[in-house]
Formats: sequence, structure tokens, C-alpha cells
Amino acid sequence: MLNHQRSLDAISNNLTNINTAGYKKDEIRMNTFQEELILVSNRRKTSGKFVQTYVDTSKSNLEQSSFEFTESPFDIGIQGNVYFNIQGTNGNVYQTRCGQFELDGEGYLCLNDSGRVLGQNGEIYIGNDDFIVDNEGNILNENGEVIERLRLSYIPENADVTKVGNNLFSYDGNMTIPEGEKYDIIQGCFEKSNVDANKEITSLMETQRLFEASSAVLKYMDTINGRAASEIIKL
Repeated sequence: MLNHQRSLDAISNNLTNINTAGYKKDEIRMNTFQEELILVSNRRKTSGKFVQTYVDTSKSNLEQSSFEFTESPFDIGIQGNVYFNIQGTNGNVYQTRCGQFELDGEGYLCLNDSGRVLGQNGEIYIGNDDFIVDNEGNILNENGEVIERLRLSYIPENADVTKVGNNLFSYDGNMTIPEGEKYDIIQGCFEKSNVDANKEITSLMETQRLFEASSAVLKYMDTINGRAASEIIKL
């Protein structure tokens, strides 16, 4: 029941963010019954109480998604396993596939309120909307001069990442782009979420049925236990 509840929460969150650019869907790692008992036992040792709560055991699916073409110079997509870097307002650097950028009040390229986009030399100053990004990540001004190059990080498709908000990630592994790794930077489009509405709705209905079935079994067991207790009292 706990695993089904986790799945329902993850599916609901996926459907909520189906239109969030760069969003990567969450998938639940199912625990075995033995693993659940270990979790309960450890909590009992540390808290002294037999109270079952559960931790988030979801994993972000980093599969490539499709693009939506807008022709806006501020929309930038990536084909491949590399990510943009964002200097968060808290000073931390995060990775993202959300390429719906804009200019802040000082003329720096930023991702809404999440922070500024990083280049090889730090935060990227653009100043206006007359710029070009080539397929390698070089940013050129109106005269065709390279003014900066996007700072890109490599994250394997099967990596375990920590999701920050809806479309930022934190990864502890080696993010150096491997030699020979192929990728393309595409200006004028952004990557959509990789949530498939039909699959998620089908999973939602199936998981809901399984949860209800598990709940019915549990109620039946409670009834049996209640009857057994009554018979013992009579004896």
C-alpha cells in the first residue's frame, strides 16, 4: 500500500508538470516487504516508537524529450546527455534542461527566478536580444563575434540526480563531457517535459485499483483479527 501510495503521488506530480519545460518524470523504486521491515525497524530504534512513515524513493527519468519550436532566440534546446548550468540565487550551481531563458534587469541571461545561466567565464551578459547560439554552444553577437560559450555538464541518462524544484537538478558524479560525446545546441526551441499523458493516466488507474485492492485485503484481515479477539475473550 505504501508503494502504491508513492506511485500515486509521483504520477500526480508528473501530470501536474506535463507542460513544465525541461521537466523529467519521476518513477518509483519499489521496495520489497523485507526492505520495508528494515525501514520500520531502523525508525523504531532511533525514535523509540513504532510509527511507520516513508521516505521518497523516486528516481527522475532523464530520457530525452521532444522540442517545441518557437523561433525565440531565448529558447534553447539540447539534443544529447548534456545540461545547462544555472547559478542559483543561493549560490549553488544546478543543472537543467529547461531552456526557456530571458534577460534579467541587468542584461544577464537567466532562467526566470532560478538564477543566471553560466558560461565558461561565469554569468553570461547579453544586453539585448540580438545574439546567436551555434550548435556547439558558442554565443555570438550581431557582428558574428563569439562573446561567450555555454557552460555545459554531462549527466548519464541512467544517473541518480537530486531534483530541486521542478526542473533543476543536482548531480554528485563527474560532469565532464566525455571525449566523443555527441550533442547539439538548438536555438529557437525548448525541450518539453518527457511525461506521456496517456501512459501516466493508464498507470494512475492501474495503481489506484491496486491500492484499493490492498486496502480491501487489509480491512478483511482486520475483520478476521477482530472476530478472533472476540472468540478469545469468550473463552
